Amino acid sequence: MSKWAVSESLWPLACGLSCCAIEMMHTAASRFDLDQFGCLFRSSPRHSDLMIVSGTVTNKMAPQIKTLYDQMLYPKFVIAMGNCAISGGIYYESDSVVNGVHNIIPVDIYLHGCPPRPEDLVMAIKQLQSKIAE
Repeated sequence: MSKWAVSESLWPLACGLSCCAIEMMHTAASRFDLDQFGCLFRSSPRHSDLMIVSGTVTNKMAPQIKTLYDQMLYPKFVIAMGNCAISGGIYYESDSVVNGVHNIIPVDIYLHGCPPRPEDLVMAIKQLQSKIAE
């Protein structure tokens, strides 16, 4: 019962770092409406249990992402959204870009695309919900 409650009331912390953040904002708009799945975007990591990292993670931003992740309460989940968050994307040879957010924090769901569509983010959240409820 408690797994079902956790899976059906995910509160994401939006970590919008670049162009993928626009697609993440579309999922909260009226067309896709994440509220119907129990997802309410929160601005505080202490109220969130899902972190959506969308966009290019630079070395300058990596400590802040780690701090936000550490401030989240348990259980906590992470979705890496976009090629730049997963592997550095087209900037993978740059010295200032982290080659994947999984080098900083553990990731549960990888969402490929440049940028991924809002429908894909909704599908990833539904996939995470079913993974939690197991």
